Amino acid sequence: MTDTTMPAPTRAGNITRRGALILGALALCGLVAVMVGARFGLLLMIGLGFGITLEGFRFGFAGPWRATITRRDPGGTIAQLIAIAIVALAAFPLLSSHGSEMVGAHAPVGLAMIGGAFVFGAAMQVVMGCGSGTLVNSGSGNPISLMALPFFAIGSFAGAFHLLWWTSLGSMPTVAFSGTSGLIGTLVALAAVAAVLLWRAPPELRRVPRRLWIAAPVLAGLAILNLLVAGQPWGVVYGLGLWVAKGAAATGVDLTQSAFWGTEANIARVGQSLLTDVTSLTNLGIIGGAFLVAAWRNGLSQKLPSYPARAWIATIVAGFLLGYSSRLAFGCNVGAFFSGISTGSLHGWVWFAAAFAGAFVGIRLRPLLGLEAKA
Repeated sequence: MTDTTMPAPTRAGNITRRGALILGALALCGLVAVMVGARFGLLLMIGLGFGITLEGFRFGFAGPWRATITRRDPGGTIAQLIAIAIVALAAFPLLSSHGSEMVGAHAPVGLAMIGGAFVFGAAMQVVMGCGSGTLVNSGSGNPISLMALPFFAIGSFAGAFHLLWWTSLGSMPTVAFSGTSGLIGTLVALAAVAAVLLWRAPPELRRVPRRLWIAAPVLAGLAILNLLVAGQPWGVVYGLGLWVAKGAAATGVDLTQSAFWGTEANIARVGQSLLTDVTSLTNLGIIGGAFLVAAWRNGLSQKLPSYPARAWIATIVAGFLLGYSSRLAFGCNVGAFFSGISTGSLHGWVWFAAAFAGAFVGIRLRPLLGLEAKA
């Protein structure tokens, strides 16, 4: 039944409910601003924007990669490249002129990083959600993501706990492209990848859906705002691990035994409010934004899939691996691929190649694990 045909009381009830959702979200952002500062209230609002855009326009990472691999439909993946290019146009000059105030998503390329990205690419296809996708799907009530998310967080904590051991296996110095030459090189490389994807696609699929032409610049604008307000690019993984680290510390776990969590900066972060952690705020905002869209659409009541036991076990294992592997890889589709490339990090490109290769494996695993009727 459409809005134009439903009875007036129902239509009025929807208007009231939707108005309450908007007012509630704004009030929450205002409350955070009052409690811990305007900057943090704005970051929560940016996170809500991420969630609304990702869920509202169905802009994702795992699904488009699957479509590119299985159907040679590149529209969603090209939309990702467009968003990255827009962010790069702003991020490169910002980092060059405000290097003391902002940092890029720069990390070294190493054996653990490459292996972690490959495993992440496979695991995200198993649960059909990357870092941001798992948050979005959880916010909209997806049972698989709701099962995977806590294990994602535990995996992120554990991966960080072991990170320095893994990186000791061998890595290169961090390589970051900068300046005009770095920006031009990044844009050319993004265009080249898009051209290859279009060349491989059937003629009828050589297009980007209209909703994604809208979503890509909106998402890019939010990512640029995140960089300006937070002083760092959009990320996901650290915030999830921090949630578990705070829980572990509260139960008496000695985090000083970890070379990662035991640093002065991270010990301080664990002791502070989550409302002052920029990544946690945007993560919470993503969940909340997706919830708002799902509630707006009356789509919160998703049925529990009738999967076999091995599918649910696979979801738990894949969720943990998403967190663990993304910590070794210095980020997920957001922190490594999206933010890494858009701020000039070589590891973002290597992550993309390794994770995309892993996605082929994950796609083949899904039917074997009982998550699909057929491949």
